[in-house]
Amino acid sequence: MINTQPGRRSLCMNFRTGPMPNINPPFPVDPLQNSISPRLAGYWIALLLLLTDQASKYWVHEHTPYGWSQFVTGNFNLVHVWNYGAAFSFLADAGGWQRFFFGGIALVVSVWLVVMLRKPLPKLELVGYAMVLGGALSNGLDRALRGYVVDFLDFHAWGWHWPAFNFADMGIVCGAALVVFASWSHKPAEKPA
Repeated sequence: MINTQPGRRSLCMNFRTGPMPNINPPFPVDPLQNSISPRLAGYWIALLLLLTDQASKYWVHEHTPYGWSQFVTGNFNLVHVWNYGAAFSFLADAGGWQRFFFGGIALVVSVWLVVMLRKPLPKLELVGYAMVLGGALSNGLDRALRGYVVDFLDFHAWGWHWPAFNFADMGIVCGAALVVFASWSHKPAEKPA
């Protein structure tokens, strides 16, 4: 225990030598407080999502045939499908123009998100923007390299069947939800009267 009052004995005793000297710890009270800047944390989150998504898509693409389906539970299958459209197969049958359209959108959104991550943001909003950035970059990379996005997660329940998706899609949806939640929960500073 640190003795904060001069002249008083510390409650911590070393029974061999007497009271322990007042020593401040060599690290801040919160060791993670200054370990990484929030902006860098956002970029690391985006990179982690991008790498996780790309690794999972690579495994599915290289180790399973197109159209493959593996039952996992009553409501979940692993599949191998190609998505030429946007998230959850939106405009997948549009004829090919959507590859460039969605690639351009992903590029513009990614640049905007990099700019947003340079600003001071509340933690939830920062994580949300980072997740959207990682997902947009990963799906954009798929479109640029393959011309389509590999989807492999297939959920269905109570007669509903959701289109197959991937970790990047989850990052985009969950990240957008975090940004919305952060904006709703953020209380603006009151102006003096």
